[in-house]
Amino acid sequence: MEAAREAAALEQAGADGLLVFPPNSWALSHADDCVIEHHRRIRGATASPLMLYAAPVGAGAMAYTPSLLERLVADPRFVAIKEGCWEVATYERNLRLIRKLRPDFVVLGSGDEHLLTSYLVGSAGSQVSLASVVPEVVVSLWNAAEAGDWTSARAAHERLYPLAVAIYRDAPRGRATVRLKACLKLLGRLSCDAVRPPQPPVIPNELRALEQALRIAGALQETKNG
Repeated sequence: MEAAREAAALEQAGADGLLVFPPNSWALSHADDCVIEHHRRIRGATASPLMLYAAPVGAGAMAYTPSLLERLVADPRFVAIKEGCWEVATYERNLRLIRKLRPDFVVLGSGDEHLLTSYLVGSAGSQVSLASVVPEVVVSLWNAAEAGDWTSARAAHERLYPLAVAIYRDAPRGRATVRLKACLKLLGRLSCDAVRPPQPPVIPNELRALEQALRIAGALQETKNG
């Protein structure tokens, strides 16, 4: 009900479309009808096009099964999906299922570490937080893939991959927000990279890894003393 109220408020404020995330509590367990009801209530409170979210396979029960995904995609109010399963085989399985059910449905690859693979398998674009840090490199990867220039696409991937690993994969996990903000501060786009407790601030080892990855991506230049 809270999500439905927020969705209606966002639409009234001028949103052209809405992305419906699953509640974090679903990571433990949920009934399929609970998922359908969550989306039904948001649909009933709004009139805008809606987007589904496919959670990472590592997020417990939050990732939708094929049978549940089929029920969600059947709703004509939903026109797209942020496909964030973060696992290549599952991404392709979901893509093929959705295309079979609704060829017009927009699938946006959302695995920051395997954008190249999702573009090769098939994607209508991306919705990734990595693009907030190095949008030019993400766009260059997409443009090369669209043109079928896989040599250039691979080169862009080589620039992106170390940064994706440093932000999303390196231990400890669950630090993406902290590291994204640290990157934006390193690039001069944020004056402060403070995060809310209980997350601790970025530590020196993380910062060094991010600096190196940003240099590989071509976003951060070497200092005179570096």
